[in-house]
Amino acid sequence: MQRAQTATGTMDFSAMGPTLIHEHIYVGGPGWQFDLKAPKYVRSDLIARCVDKLQEMQAHGCHTIVDPCPMDLGRDVEFVAEVAQRSGHNIILATGVYTEADGIPSTFRTLPTEAILELYVSEITEGVGDTRIKAGVIKIAAGEHANNAYEERMTAIAAEASRLTGVPIVSHTHIATFGHEQLDVIEAHGGCANCTVVGHSGDRDDHDYQRSIAERGAYVGLDRFGLEMVLPDDIRIRNLMQLVEAGHRDKILVSHDHVICLLGRIGPMMVDMAPNWSLTRIFDYVMPQLKKLGMPQADIDHILIDNPRTLFTNAAAQVLAGQSQARESATAK
Repeated sequence: MQRAQTATGTMDFSAMGPTLIHEHIYVGGPGWQFDLKAPKYVRSDLIARCVDKLQEMQAHGCHTIVDPCPMDLGRDVEFVAEVAQRSGHNIILATGVYTEADGIPSTFRTLPTEAILELYVSEITEGVGDTRIKAGVIKIAAGEHANNAYEERMTAIAAEASRLTGVPIVSHTHIATFGHEQLDVIEAHGGCANCTVVGHSGDRDDHDYQRSIAERGAYVGLDRFGLEMVLPDDIRIRNLMQLVEAGHRDKILVSHDHVICLLGRIGPMMVDMAPNWSLTRIFDYVMPQLKKLGMPQADIDHILIDNPRTLFTNAAAQVLAGQSQARESATAK
């Protein structure tokens, strides 16, 4: 299958165009609604805000984002589908879960592994609950410490679901740590590095780490441009250039990890904490800086257009490879 699943239907990989690999329409940390200081939730106002922000990005020729919001961070697929329909934007949703510390792990600790795998596959092939809105990527997450038993188990399930369904894995890491541990688990359970984005790999000034992720065949998620309180954009840009100069242009994916509707009191706070954090920072600032540093437009287009498409193509190829192996085994018998 050479089609990506979006919130409003399927899309040929060739039609993805410039794609931001890690953005969020709507995120709410567990329990945000119990904070009496949280801004009032008005669904219609939030949808209007999302449509406006996506249209700002479309003015730069970008019509596709991946929204890897996991099911335990307030994921609302019907909200996102309405935003996608009104804006005309391609939004690829996720199945999967967040870290043990910051998600809602109690149910998944008690469910059998096969039940969670069935859930992931069902959300990809049939839809989330009764909505018929399907996920197109799988989210995994690692916290501040090396993958614990819960996170390893959920990553292993994601690897199996990716292999069965042919969709990519998008990860969260804590300040560019433990990406290799995630890849170890994925590969040990039949998944592929070249179907995986190791998220937030640009959050430290660590070229060796970023290069080592690319050398394993995985995609390096330089996906937090604008979050300058974590690492200034000029350092992120320099690290991107170093990866290209080291021969890893094909393994870079970019984004902002921007959240249009960040529920709770943290949402308004982020405006002051990260004034340059937006869906257009890459187009407004990063791309012009890359050009000043000598990067040709062809390389920028390759990173924004070709690399996301290849990630999805690689993931889809897993299913074909599995079918081929099954036929060979049947013939051998």
